[in-house]
Amino acid sequence: MKIFLFLALIVSSYSYAQSGHDHQGDAKKKDDHHSEMHDDGHHGMGGMMHGGHHKLDKTTLKQFFEPLPAAIIDEKKNAALIALGKKLYLDPKLSVNDTISCNSCHQLNNFGVDSQPTSPGHEGKRGGRNSPTTFNAALHIAQFWDGRAKDVEEQALGPILNPIEMGMPSEAAVVDKLKKIDEYKAMFAEAFKGEKDPIQYKNIGKAIGAFERTLITPSRFDDFLKGDENALNDAEKRGLQKFVHMGCANCHNGVAIGGNSYKKIGLVEEYKTSDEGRFAVTGLETDKKVFKVPSLRNITKTGPYFHDGSVKTLDEAIEEMAEHQLGRKVGPGFIEDVKAFLGALTAKDSK
Repeated sequence: MKIFLFLALIVSSYSYAQSGHDHQGDAKKKDDHHSEMHDDGHHGMGGMMHGGHHKLDKTTLKQFFEPLPAAIIDEKKNAALIALGKKLYLDPKLSVNDTISCNSCHQLNNFGVDSQPTSPGHEGKRGGRNSPTTFNAALHIAQFWDGRAKDVEEQALGPILNPIEMGMPSEAAVVDKLKKIDEYKAMFAEAFKGEKDPIQYKNIGKAIGAFERTLITPSRFDDFLKGDENALNDAEKRGLQKFVHMGCANCHNGVAIGGNSYKKIGLVEEYKTSDEGRFAVTGLETDKKVFKVPSLRNITKTGPYFHDGSVKTLDEAIEEMAEHQLGRKVGPGFIEDVKAFLGALTAKDSK
């Protein structure tokens, strides 16, 4: 049933986006932030809104969103593994010249990002893609912008051997380095009890992944989804209505509000980029310029935006997405309200 609903939403989103060309002028005029988007949105959303006020009902919200679970890993049972993972995450010794850690690009005190378009590696050279946040990343369908790693455990092992990023020459070199450190000998033995040789490359990924599974950030929107009507203010509720009404929620949905599907950037209006996205992974022509849809949790704190970090402000990102993905021109009122809603996705207690 869920698959059919998902397919129906994709189809409706696309047809809505196509029909949107006829109404660009109308949308531009209606940019007062108290005005609702005009009623043609009913066609794209299959009449998801009801009543004269376009109030979102609980059924509609449940079709698109679900609150974060309390936890996705047993922190008590896995305490030794998580402690090891955190130490590894923060340790620059995992890089060839002891200068770069996971935390260099995915800073725990900065919502899991480094706030740069692309990140410098061990020699200061930069990669071609923006470093996405590690917060809530374990909830995603896969890891990296192109989905080439199946989970956070696999993802954690990639940058260590990447010549631009952490630059270690081989798995064996990493293991040898850690085996010379007494503290790691003790921590690996504790985390991987019963294993004859616990310091193995794959176990580094298991530990870092376990730690990243604790980086779940509940927000006021989760309280709202659980029934607290007062968790969002009026502007945020208006923004949520417009977000769903316009069709944004057809891609940015689920528990992470994104991160659970792949979409072409420039679905309706071409988006110029030389990055071929998932095509490099799958070799499928249809995967050119296709990327994992980002999660919008903590999005007001994790700019710059898009796969290349080329968009500096959230205002610009909202405007560009409406144009390139939905074929719609939106005014400042729409942007202001949707940005207010996105602010309600920020962690209540940042880690």
